[in-house]
Amino acid sequence: MAAIPVKPEYGPTLGRMLQPRWRRAGALRRAAVVAAGVAFLILAAAVVLTLEPARYSHGGSFPFSFTYRGLYREKPEPGGYVRVAAHYPDGSIKYLYAVNPLVLPPYQGEPSGALPVYATGYARSLPARFPGIERTGEGKTRVNKVPAYQVLYKVRIDGREMYGRNVLLLPERPGARRGVEIVMLTAAGATSEVKEPSEVASGGVLLRPLKTFSFG
Repeated sequence: MAAIPVKPEYGPTLGRMLQPRWRRAGALRRAAVVAAGVAFLILAAAVVLTLEPARYSHGGSFPFSFTYRGLYREKPEPGGYVRVAAHYPDGSIKYLYAVNPLVLPPYQGEPSGALPVYATGYARSLPARFPGIERTGEGKTRVNKVPAYQVLYKVRIDGREMYGRNVLLLPERPGARRGVEIVMLTAAGATSEVKEPSEVASGGVLLRPLKTFSFG
């Protein structure tokens, strides 16, 4: 490729000024410079990827997706779709966001009316999963304007008090039975934005995955 012509009063170019030194440099030095350039490009790419939010997409017959940042993929609990979390140096949970299957029995009407009925039995089943759970409330909520139902609680995991918020969500169509259970946990004191279970995912790193969750 021909070089772009430069008027004499604007020359010499930086490339021409450095060309003699580049030629005089030994092969090892030139290789080191090239390697340093490649390393810089890799580092720059890593920084960009770190700043960009990650995205999880579940395909197949029941697609959904969400984005997240500051959380890392882990093995989901048996039967679960996905789990992302952040931990303290001692390994205990700081933040957790998990999506699990939810299947309601047949019902008539809208999902917003069926979920509170289903949640009665669902809430009674939680102590088997979270020993020592202290339920603090429940009620209707919304995820991206889609009606949902939430159960709020406190529980100790690995010696730390956790604020829990489980959201039951179905696609917004009459008779929909297949949906998701979104389990969210924030350690007490992890962020000043969350001081009780009802504030989980209203701020902090769990806000993004809940806010961006969508079916399809």
